[in-house]
Amino acid sequence: MRRRNLILSLLAVAALGTAHAQQRGKVYRIAVVHPSHPVPTLTETSFSPGVRAIFTELRRLGYVEGKNILIERYSGEGRAAHYPDLARDVVRGNPDVIIAIGNDLVLDFKAVTTTIPIVGTFIAPVEGGVVSSLARPGGNVTGVSGSVGLDLIEKRVQLLRQVVPQATRFWILQSRGVGDRWQAEWRESARMHGVTYVGPSLDRPINEAEYRRVFAALAQDAADGILVNDEVEHITNRKLIAELAEESRLPAIYPLKVFVESGGLMSYGSKQSDHGRGVALICDQILKGAKPGDIPVLQPTAFELAFNLKTAKAIDLKIPPELLAVADEVIE
Repeated sequence: MRRRNLILSLLAVAALGTAHAQQRGKVYRIAVVHPSHPVPTLTETSFSPGVRAIFTELRRLGYVEGKNILIERYSGEGRAAHYPDLARDVVRGNPDVIIAIGNDLVLDFKAVTTTIPIVGTFIAPVEGGVVSSLARPGGNVTGVSGSVGLDLIEKRVQLLRQVVPQATRFWILQSRGVGDRWQAEWRESARMHGVTYVGPSLDRPINEAEYRRVFAALAQDAADGILVNDEVEHITNRKLIAELAEESRLPAIYPLKVFVESGGLMSYGSKQSDHGRGVALICDQILKGAKPGDIPVLQPTAFELAFNLKTAKAIDLKIPPELLAVADEVIE
């Protein structure tokens, strides 16, 4: 499970002798840890805009892999039960900074080190116990939040209802426990907007069989539409989720454009590339001496709307022209 790929060519090893390193300054080591994406995809050519942006921005900031920075890449392979072991494995290597993707991984790293800086991407970091404050996270953790909470959920409901005006019953695709901190707010929001949240939660481990189970169970709840949340496992399984939603003939709105590019109906959310750039900028601050606990958690300021008209046609939906007119991307 502990797949590790330390990228060091023989040429780089020769070039990084002690005397040479002293002349050019410190060579930094960064561990990049993703809960599910395979190690070979954690590069500047990744399918994920967020991952690509991390490496592109680090290079723009002057960090050249094999010269003044070494990257250690790890994948949890989607096996959440083994994330704690992976975290301990990474921490034993004592990198200068750990980049961890997703709430679960960040919390597992936080549990095993209080000294190595952790730069994460996460949702609802205060409510989820990742940091104590957005402005002053404290401790050794900071990063980028991809969600602005209930307001973003309400916006997605509004957009989905513009596509399906009669819809009142929505299923939020999320793992068990993730939405617990929002239950009171969701109930109040649902009451105010005349909607009901229905449907089952995913149990861990999240895999294809579990997605198929909850979609099969959903048929009993007469949902009118699906809201897919920001959990990183959903990104890895984005094609499967889009296929299951289409098979169910249910309109779904997703948190990121990459879902629409993989066959999802529509998305509204912050830009993954902004997340990646933010992670790299924070790493740069830390490597230059800043304490992670003093660096505010970055929050999204720009959002994008995307539609897949092929999927709309497949489930006999017509996207209102006024929405297509303001969309950032329309796939035909």
